[in-house]
This record gives sequence, structure tokens and C-alpha cells, in this order.
Amino acid sequence: MPLSMSEKQSVSNVMREEYRKASKKQKHVILDQFIKLTGYNRNYAARKLRLGKRSAIKSRYKVTHSKKTCKRGRPKLYGPDIVQTLLKIWAGMDYVCGKRLHAGMKDLIDAMTRFDEFVCNGDVKAKLLTVSSATIDRLLRPERMKLNLKGRSTTKPGTLLKSQIPVRLGNEWDDARPGFIEIDLVAHCGENARGEYINTLDAIDVATGWCETMAVINKAQKHVFEALKKIRSRIPFPLLGIDSDNGSEFINYELSRWCTEENLTFTRSRPNRKNDGCHVEEKNWSIVRRNVGYKRFEGHAHLDTLNKLYELLRLHTNFFMPSVKLESKKRDGSRVMKRYSYPMTPYRRVLASEYVSAETKAQLTEMFVTLNPIELRRQIAKLQEALYRPNNNPK
Repeated sequence: MPLSMSEKQSVSNVMREEYRKASKKQKHVILDQFIKLTGYNRNYAARKLRLGKRSAIKSRYKVTHSKKTCKRGRPKLYGPDIVQTLLKIWAGMDYVCGKRLHAGMKDLIDAMTRFDEFVCNGDVKAKLLTVSSATIDRLLRPERMKLNLKGRSTTKPGTLLKSQIPVRLGNEWDDARPGFIEIDLVAHCGENARGEYINTLDAIDVATGWCETMAVINKAQKHVFEALKKIRSRIPFPLLGIDSDNGSEFINYELSRWCTEENLTFTRSRPNRKNDGCHVEEKNWSIVRRNVGYKRFEGHAHLDTLNKLYELLRLHTNFFMPSVKLESKKRDGSRVMKRYSYPMTPYRRVLASEYVSAETKAQLTEMFVTLNPIELRRQIAKLQEALYRPNNNPK
């Protein structure tokens, strides 16, 4: 008949003193008898006899002796000094996930060291460069904050030229060649879509992830068209094609004629299929909404502040923010298995592209070594505060 819990405790108390005084050979016999009486696991039984009365195993990592407390397991490899440095680097990367932070760690540490943003000894630097993405997520978990915000759609369908502008699905462009961009408008209307409000034109290159944003005073065709031409002059490779949604700000004769004259491919997504423009839709959140929010912005004061903010964001995003790309997708019944590339910054993808000229790569490299990511984040934060100040005047 198995012993009750109180009986097991009594047996433990009696045999513990005998076990402590016994020789090594005798301990083996006593332990066998104790296991036979109680039915305990051998490791647990040995600890039960070896430790004091308060030795119930409450934790995998700690056991309590009658006189002292000791920690079990390996010592911590990443102490408070590593965590504090990692938090500063994480803030400089706009609080990205561990995989992206791991991919951009070396570039950011080099830049922060180059501009004396922090002093990092050799041991700390070596640990930061070898820490895994999973460990980064674990170390940063207590500090991570999640935002669950929702906006509204203000896209109105354009009825003109739909039959003349072909529909593009997600896999119909050559993802290996830079120059094919997806574009979209992000509305800054707040809770009320009436009246005139600022919009952000968001453009993302499918191959490299290079992102450009520009604020326009409203959704009029001429403003969107002018912003698109400015974005074309800023991307570091020739523009080859444009893909938009079905909004009237894009589906119009002016843009269609310009694409024809410039020999640019012009396509559109299917109505109500946001996955057709998945690259730009993701940047609408991670670049625009994450840094600007959902407040209503209107007038030229807000317009100027937003465009100053986007000038800094394009540098920080394209040079220091790694992103992943979907390499393959395989369906097995109801399960979809996706494979992603190792995270890289758009800047690194441009340098690795055979379609970008050596001169352009040299110019980007010269620009890269002059950029201080922490100072960029400070200036971005200053402009973000200015956007939400009543008078909207940056100090």
C-alpha cells in the first residue's frame, strides 16, 4: 500500500540523518530503501535526503539548504551590462524584432562607435555580435511594448483606364531586379474623412525593399504625380515599373501617359485584394503609421514637418533597418510552409545587386559612413513631438 504524503515526510526525516552520517557505500543502500518505500524519482529522492527540511523542489533553478541558498545550472552569460547596451541599440533600431536586430547589429554598433554614442569594451561587443536572435527576444521581452491601432481606408475607385491598365498579381515581376515599385497613399484624416487632409505617398521597391515616402497636401492627381516624380529622382536605381491600387489618384490619364512616354510598366492590383500590394501595405504600417500615427494632419505647417520627418526616416530605414524577403512558399494540404531570406538592409541589398552601377554604390557607401543612427532617431523624435504640438513649430 503506497504511503501518504505525511508518512513519506516522516520517513524522509528519519532516513535523512542516517543518510548524512553514512559512508558512500552505505548511502547507496539507504537511497535504494528510501526509493522503494516512497516511490520517488532517484534524483529527487537523493536531493530530498541530502538537503534540509525546507528542501521541497519548487524551482528548476533554485534549491534551498537549511543554512544557505545556491543557484543551479549555468551562470548567466548576458548580464545587466549586455542588456542595457542592447536596449540602447534596440531603441536605435526603432524596437524591431530579434531577427532584424540581429541582422543589423554590426552596422549599428560600428556607427554608434564611430560617432561616440556609447563606449563598448571588447567583451561586451563580442557578446553582442554573437548573441542569437532568440536570446535577443528573450532579453528584451520585459521591455517590449505592442501597439494595436487601426485606421480607415479612404481609397475611392478610379473608373478611368481600368481596361487599359493590366492587373498584376504578386508573382508577375522579376523580384531580383531593382526598379519595380509598389505605391500607395496613406490618409491622415483622423476619425473624420471629410474635408481636405494630408496624405502620404508610400513607395517600396520589390527587389531591395528600398522605401521612399512623401507627404502631399491632398489626394489631387497633380500633387500625387509631382510627388511620384520626386521619389523617382531619389531612388538609387532606374525606375522600371509602377504598381498601384485602383484609386483615382493613380488610375488617371496623366500618370498613364507619363508611364508610356518614359517606357515604364504600369499595372494595378485587383479590387479589394490588398495582398496584391503586400510589400507597400506592410510599409504603410511599419514606416508611416508606426512613426506618424493616426492623428488628422492638414495645412502646410503639418506638410512641411512631415516631409522633414520622412527625409530622416528614409535614411534610417534604408541604411539601418534590416527586413526579410519571402523566398519560397509551399502548400501541403491546409498547411503553408514559408521560407524567408536572412534579414538585410535595403542599402546592403542595393550593394549586392548586379543591376546597380558601381558609381551609385560608391556614393551610397560614402553617405552611409556619415550617418549616425542614434542622432537620426533623436531628430525623428523631435519632429514627431512637433507634429503633435498645437502650434506645430519645431524648436
